Amino acid sequence: MTLTVALAMLAGVVLLVVVVHGAWTSRRAAPRQAQVESGATGGRVEPVLGGEAGQSDVAEAVAAAAELPRNPAVVRRSARIDALIDAIATLSIDAPVSGELALQHLPPSRRAGGKPFHIEGLNTDSGEWEVPRAGQRYGEFQAGLQMANRLGALNEIEYSEFVQKIQAFADALGAAPDFPDMLDIVARARELDGFASQHDAQLTSLLRANSIAWSVGYLQQCAGRHGFVPGAVPGRLVLTSNEEGAPPMLVLAFDHQAALADDPGHAALRELTLSLDVPQTPESAEPFAAWQECARRLADDLDATLVDDQGQPITLHAFAAIGQELQRLYRALESRDLTAGSLAARRLFS
Repeated sequence: MTLTVALAMLAGVVLLVVVVHGAWTSRRAAPRQAQVESGATGGRVEPVLGGEAGQSDVAEAVAAAAELPRNPAVVRRSARIDALIDAIATLSIDAPVSGELALQHLPPSRRAGGKPFHIEGLNTDSGEWEVPRAGQRYGEFQAGLQMANRLGALNEIEYSEFVQKIQAFADALGAAPDFPDMLDIVARARELDGFASQHDAQLTSLLRANSIAWSVGYLQQCAGRHGFVPGAVPGRLVLTSNEEGAPPMLVLAFDHQAALADDPGHAALRELTLSLDVPQTPESAEPFAAWQECARRLADDLDATLVDDQGQPITLHAFAAIGQELQRLYRALESRDLTAGSLAARRLFS
């Protein structure tokens, strides 16, 4: 073998090593991709964010794998005015009016500043308060303005806007409104807001990738095995409640720009947040246990470290301490008839 041939062979070997190393490095740097699940009939499984098509199928498919409790029946509730959190104005009329007339003159926006309000009519046939409906007749009306939410307490300007809107509605129906005293309502609103501020809790844990980043599809596939389905907002996966119309029990959030990328498979994700809005979910559903268990399982499956908002690892001791604080919070909410997961609590902490 001549020296020229030997050098050529050596150069080829070196080139091959460089190419292999480059490919290996590139593969390590690329985000993890979703894989075909066992029993799949098509290509790679990558749930699609947004849209309603196929979402119920995904929810049912992952429910068994998640091993989380699911109630067989769906509970239905409707929004109602509540003296606990609403300032209530009554509207008296001389003779019943039709639902069509009431609907025609309802304020186009049922908000006064940052506070929502509801209008209900007393159905002359059923004797029940309800949102006005066509084909029904109503002998009295009432309007309830929410006194506090997470934007703060009701103020004088918001209350004045409420009075103006309800007065216009009353004039159109020929009704005589009776409004509660503004100073009294504003004082009650501040007290309610003070209580809510001291008893609000939104638990959030952060999952950070230990090594390789995740693609959107890989994350969706992994989270789907634990019961999460795509949310209505890009970058959100949710663990749904068993109650129709209720907020999700848990929310898994990531960079929404990655979810909207032209090729989500190449968008590298390295951080996720798993959150629980405590007042929004009944204690009986054991949301804290679900939050804790999901956080651990996802950290294991994603090869991630579970940390708090200060970047410190969340230990078993930390979970236990949080659980004790939540018990005190639940009891305090119950003492004000604002049990976590109740309609009043959901409205107040919104």
